[in-house]
Amino acid sequence: MLKTITAAALALALAAAPAAAADKLTVLLDWYVNPDHAPLIIAKEKGFFDAAGLDVTLVPPADPAAPPRLVAAKQAEIAVSYQPNLYLSVKEGLPLVRFGTLVSTPLTALVALKDGPVKSIADLKGKTVGYSVAGLEDALLGTMLTEAGLKPSDVTMVNVNFALTPALIAGKVDAVIGAYRNFELTQMRIEGKEGTAFFPEEHGVPVFDELIYVTHKDLIADPRLKKFLAAVESATIYLLNHPDEAWGIFVKANPKLDDELNRTAWADTLRRFAHAPAALDAGRYARFGEFMKSHGLIDKVEPVATYAPALP
Repeated sequence: MLKTITAAALALALAAAPAAAADKLTVLLDWYVNPDHAPLIIAKEKGFFDAAGLDVTLVPPADPAAPPRLVAAKQAEIAVSYQPNLYLSVKEGLPLVRFGTLVSTPLTALVALKDGPVKSIADLKGKTVGYSVAGLEDALLGTMLTEAGLKPSDVTMVNVNFALTPALIAGKVDAVIGAYRNFELTQMRIEGKEGTAFFPEEHGVPVFDELIYVTHKDLIADPRLKKFLAAVESATIYLLNHPDEAWGIFVKANPKLDDELNRTAWADTLRRFAHAPAALDAGRYARFGEFMKSHGLIDKVEPVATYAPALP
């Protein structure tokens, strides 16, 4: 009888006990919410983060340049950033490391009007090219020009800020570097202009991860990071297996994105998500570091483990 009472009391106590609190994580996005962030949105909306014991807050930035610096200052645990920018952050002395990948191929491209005079990269001689951010885009374009037998001085660079597509459609420039192939080409078509894209990785630029997850180097052993990547991986597999259902979940959470541009970008981006977000191609990181150094963007190439240490 005593055993029965004790067991019953224990069962009642367990039923009344609150569930263990989920571990909180703040993830700073690189830009406003868009299809590039699909695995994160699906992980949150489908409960993959909850199942991993995580309470994840996704925060679009007021300033796209701020997230890595906020993570470096320990104002958040994770930022969505770019592989090329990681080398620059380390050069600056920011205590940031990559621990996972979101988009595992380049998205940036050199884009011209399909019915314009630029049919090949060699046709850019004597033409104007719009850009948004000096440095990396100069290096990408310079490499592509060199492979086509031209010199950087053969083109005139024009800073169009972030109005790449409008500047190209308006004829202010003959091409733009830094346009996203999964967005700008569709945006141009919707506005009545077809575009032609030239991909850096097909014209001399080493392949790189477009979007990565970075954290403070002091947090690399934090068990929340492994849980986070496991949840994102589950969400990515769900996306690949159920793209239409996932789109419905995505736009229910973000109804303002239910339009032709984002529907097309969704389809164009799905195959580019990292299927194994925790996996690291060390050779890719070493090669791109050498590329950054050869263009004077960094002074030296650190060991890959400095940029992307293994999770313990």
